Amino acid sequence: MTNTRLAIEVSHLTKRFGPVIAVNDVSFTVQPGVVTGFLGPNGAGKTTTMRILTGLVTPTTGTATIGGQRYVQLKRPSSVVGAVFDANAFHPGHTARDHLRVYAALGGHPDSRVADLLGRFGLASAANRRTGTFSTGMRQRLNLATALLGDPRVLLLDEPSNGLDPEGISWLRDFLRGLAAEGRTVLISSHVLSEIEQFADDVVVLQNGELIAAGPWSRLAGPPSILVGSPDADLLAGVLAAQPSTSRVEPIGPGRLRVYGMDAAGVADAAAAHGLRVHELSTHSSNLEQLFLQLTADKPALAGAAPLAQAGAR
Repeated sequence: MTNTRLAIEVSHLTKRFGPVIAVNDVSFTVQPGVVTGFLGPNGAGKTTTMRILTGLVTPTTGTATIGGQRYVQLKRPSSVVGAVFDANAFHPGHTARDHLRVYAALGGHPDSRVADLLGRFGLASAANRRTGTFSTGMRQRLNLATALLGDPRVLLLDEPSNGLDPEGISWLRDFLRGLAAEGRTVLISSHVLSEIEQFADDVVVLQNGELIAAGPWSRLAGPPSILVGSPDADLLAGVLAAQPSTSRVEPIGPGRLRVYGMDAAGVADAAAAHGLRVHELSTHSSNLEQLFLQLTADKPALAGAAPLAQAGAR
């Protein structure tokens, strides 16, 4: 395995399917060494973008490159990029071993990779079973094994956690983080935000084919706020608003405040200095779902984008 680190670069990418705008002037970078969540509701343009990255869809305008090259320019592309787009991309009559041997031969990879990957993905005992008898979780593992036949530096995964039980999701999280720790580039498309929050360091967010945000999701979420419960909330709000470090104080209900810019100790000290009572004090950080809803709230649809689901663009 080479130590080459390859970034994904998407620049001013647009794709139209007739009158439907699936992707509209989207630009972002996916860095190696981290897991990046590719987020958006169904119809946002995630799958269309990933299919453009792998040469399955031709963009209307713009570029999508891997390590500075389009997919069609890559020599032995399955040694550079591993992609999983369809959890059911198996011949039901083939065994798991046969399936991997076929794809190994197609990619020019040694047959020894088959046994290695069957063991790595916990499929050795099922190697001679027909894939038509596999559970969804087993098919997901076989998909990942197929994507890794060429030991690629870039992994593109579309909804890889679908059908996995909690143990399988935990295994997938550890597996993907391990790949990123090796310097690989990992892009995961999903609309299940609670799962991506466990996987991803960075996020790229699309809605209606447009880029909403990109970067480390903890930075996009902003600093935590402090929730305060006090029978003296009205007086305390004025005291806290006057503190140099406070950026904002919001009443959020009877006797309750949300404070931005201060930490919990600072709030407690300010209240004590003015003899004001505090009955509740807690630090609150936004989760990925809250961030996503905040980013996509009231975002208007693109002209011509309404039939996205009918066009099969995701």
